[in-house]
Amino acid sequence: MKATGVTRRIDELGRIVIPKEIRRNLGIRDGETLEIYTNEEGIFLQKHSVLHNMAEIGTKLCEIISSVLDIEILLTDREKIIASTYHKELIGQNIPLEFMKLVDNRESLKSDYATTYKIDNTELTGYFSIVPIIASIDSLGLVVIIAKNNTNMQDIAKLVSKIMAEKLDI
Repeated sequence: MKATGVTRRIDELGRIVIPKEIRRNLGIRDGETLEIYTNEEGIFLQKHSVLHNMAEIGTKLCEIISSVLDIEILLTDREKIIASTYHKELIGQNIPLEFMKLVDNRESLKSDYATTYKIDNTELTGYFSIVPIIASIDSLGLVVIIAKNNTNMQDIAKLVSKIMAEKLDI
């Protein structure tokens, strides 16, 4: 753990303010949920992703759909890939900035021509259908489908998104 040299007082309600510079450096956005851990020495805050708890179910769902339809599927949280039928080593990698914007803006995307996105050192090329995963009112991540041809996969992406969101809302 790295010391920041920043100190803050706790107010009468037990709150502290995390300085803007630290939030910016760690990519913590307004309204984002943090998990609180403790040990004998202190308190540790970490960004919380409800989708991480769903990664195993999401992976199985994506593998079944991928094998039936001969497509590749990625599931992401707001920042990282949590499941992949494309390359398993993509799991844990940061998503491209274009994908982060889709999560933040709750937007879908369908490419009408072959497109390439780079994640780490891997280039993903194909026809993309991307749909946000929205549970309650929060945009939690994305379903990314990569097809070899210009078949409309938006409905499949919406189906996976809906299944993941319904599982989270239970």
